[in-house]
Amino acid sequence: MILPVFLVELTALGLLLTHVTAPGITTRSLIDALTLTLLGVAHTEIAVRAERVRRRVTETPHVDLSSVWTFAGAVLLPPLLAAVVAVVVFTHLWWRAWRPRVPVYRQVFSTATVVLACQAAGAIVSHVVPHARDVGLGAGAGPFALVLALLAYTTINSGLIAGAIAVSSPKPTVVMVLGHWDENALEVATLCLGGLTAVVLAFNPWLVVFVLPALLVLHRAVLVRQLEEAASTDGKTGLLNAAAWHAHAQREVSRAVRQGGAASLLILDLDHFKSVNDRHGHLAGDKVLSAVAETLRSEVRENDLVGRFGGEEFVVLLPGVDDSDYGVAELRLVADRIRRRVEGMAVEMPTPDGPLTITGLTVSIGGAAFPTDGSDLTRLLETADSALYAAKRSGRNVVRLGAHARGDRGDRTARVSELDEAEPPAAS
Repeated sequence: MILPVFLVELTALGLLLTHVTAPGITTRSLIDALTLTLLGVAHTEIAVRAERVRRRVTETPHVDLSSVWTFAGAVLLPPLLAAVVAVVVFTHLWWRAWRPRVPVYRQVFSTATVVLACQAAGAIVSHVVPHARDVGLGAGAGPFALVLALLAYTTINSGLIAGAIAVSSPKPTVVMVLGHWDENALEVATLCLGGLTAVVLAFNPWLVVFVLPALLVLHRAVLVRQLEEAASTDGKTGLLNAAAWHAHAQREVSRAVRQGGAASLLILDLDHFKSVNDRHGHLAGDKVLSAVAETLRSEVRENDLVGRFGGEEFVVLLPGVDDSDYGVAELRLVADRIRRRVEGMAVEMPTPDGPLTITGLTVSIGGAAFPTDGSDLTRLLETADSALYAAKRSGRNVVRLGAHARGDRGDRTARVSELDEAEPPAAS
């Protein structure tokens, strides 16, 4: 991991050194560089509180909006000045908003990726539109050059960051590596605003100040969205929390009622979970919850709603799974597949006494299907909850579904756990 990061930083430094003695730096370009730097610093100072909150509430890569200034510098300034603008703006942003959450080595790498992206974007513009500062970017081949520069900038910057995350994370996910799709869309929008800033700066430098209010409003709007997402997410598992799941599920069931659609749900409860906390501590318990949440996400469809209901309980709504024999069989298949996956889990975590591996986990599952087991969400939850307790009474590690929870019909498809009340999940 260290060598690739070092090569990226060394490449950025080497490219900068090649431009130290390069011609092209004029009084006008120095004024443009100073203008972009001051606007970037002012942007950070005004939005510093919002940026600190954004950094706290998200763990995945997020767009800081400073690429408005760095991209404008990349397409308009000589390579050396564009790099200076990027370094100053990003260093100031880190100093004011990101310390100490972002360590120095990560900041240096991120800045190096931006410098490389600026060099690539500037090279494209200078090749397509020589002397872009003098001839302008708003006509002729200018818009085409801006589009190519935008693609090069975001590909290099995002690609290098994604690669670093992928090689440094033990189990990288697509969202972890590439970020959410709306964050990527925001990055493209920010770069478009940066391109407009370059056009305006070349035309009339005084008009650039009008970019700042629009950027600050965008910053606030993005913060509100991230806070809404954070408020609906369970901190330990990354799933929907109980309130958010209930709101989303209510909309799905109401849609099924109006349109004659279908929906089914599952309630899952980890067996003997208290013994995990008592025996191994709450950190181990949190690790188990997180691992179970990841298992649930991997075993259901993308449009299924997965949430943590509280404690060791999880809930899944499966839109489109009806109450027919086929639908009930599908629901049981999903539930039993989850049950088997949890049963085979081995959750590993480091401890002061060495690695700890928690095994022997099991889960009891109750299910219900609309409308047979309930004509609204409340009744569906009540039926599934009763089925869950029927599974608990049957010895745990069992799947019970709605009306099928009465008697033995369908019970033979789920193996009863060999653990009794006195046996907690094992650790090695």
